[in-house]
Amino acid sequence: MSNKPLKALCCTIFLALGFQACGQTTGNSPTPATTDGIQPVAQEIQLRKDIGEILLVGFRGTSINEQHHIVRDIRKYHVGSVILFEYDAPSGTRHRNVESPKQLKNLCHDLQKYAQGNLLIGVDQEGGNVARLRTKDGFPSTLSAQESAKGGAAAVESNAMIVAKELAEAGINLNFAPCVDVNVNPSCPVIGKMGRSFSNKSNEVTDYARIWIQTQSKQGVLSCLKHFPGHGSATGDTHAGLVDVSKSWQEDELVPYRQLIATDDVDMVMVAHVINSQMGDNLPASLSPQVVTEKLRNQLGFEGVIVTDDLAMGAITKQYGFEEAIKMALLAGCDMLCLSNNAGKYDPNMVPRAVEAIQEFVATGELSAEAIHASAERIRQLKKKILK
Repeated sequence: MSNKPLKALCCTIFLALGFQACGQTTGNSPTPATTDGIQPVAQEIQLRKDIGEILLVGFRGTSINEQHHIVRDIRKYHVGSVILFEYDAPSGTRHRNVESPKQLKNLCHDLQKYAQGNLLIGVDQEGGNVARLRTKDGFPSTLSAQESAKGGAAAVESNAMIVAKELAEAGINLNFAPCVDVNVNPSCPVIGKMGRSFSNKSNEVTDYARIWIQTQSKQGVLSCLKHFPGHGSATGDTHAGLVDVSKSWQEDELVPYRQLIATDDVDMVMVAHVINSQMGDNLPASLSPQVVTEKLRNQLGFEGVIVTDDLAMGAITKQYGFEEAIKMALLAGCDMLCLSNNAGKYDPNMVPRAVEAIQEFVATGELSAEAIHASAERIRQLKKKILK
């Protein structure tokens, strides 16, 4: 990618001709009206804000200051969401973002300060084996979904309350939980074996996930159902490479999504990287229009925010380039791109690369600025539930 003037000019011309959102209503929020004289510039500024809004990014650091690239990314590139990790995979070291309750609270405070209070701060805190806030670092002990489910609804609610309160206290407002994968294959290396599923019965998964959603909501923490359309039958790990569930996946794995979307206020759904040809193609679900738009958006009627699983996982990086994966995920209908920066080589300029790539795809007509705006608006509407 380059910053040549010709490409910038093309982008402006394309936006002037093709971006139809300005002055019209998309979702529940109209875009600002502009005069003819400044319309192309205003639209380009709006596009930059929209692109930043759809990015969920990771970074290194237990503290930040004016010189940190995440502050640049928030201020200059309008990044709307961040994801925190305890373990830094590229270096193989601990305490990437989380080392103690006090430190974490200070970090979240500073992130919101630089974002003027408009940031989603997310983490994977399912409990048990999937907990970025570890007991070893001074955080409360938590149970896995499987362990808590053994005690029934009361135990699930108690565990969910512990998690929700510790997140709210730290300043984290988005938890990538509950996991609603049905335990079809107890030997699945990333679901069954890790105790991440509530049950092998889809209705029980629904009931316990509902408790999680309601409990987190009371504490001002958003929830994210995962991993659509179902990872519980898998025999492989999408962190390492492609995983095909076409032969093992069961329709029953959609039941928790169908029931929760129909009756509850579902904030967000994460789409997995599994291949499921039962839904019409052989693409990873996160890059598949058949899975994201046709199944989740149209057939199940989900109107909230759709986020990709981490685009740095092996199932994506071993098959697609950085820019190509971004384009395919957006074309599939995903609203938010998870760019963890926590696999392979750490790149402090990952956000500028992503922004430039999306801008050029819009300029060439490969992506729609209007669609990006619609995704950004979904995220803004979600933020209104918890941010003031």
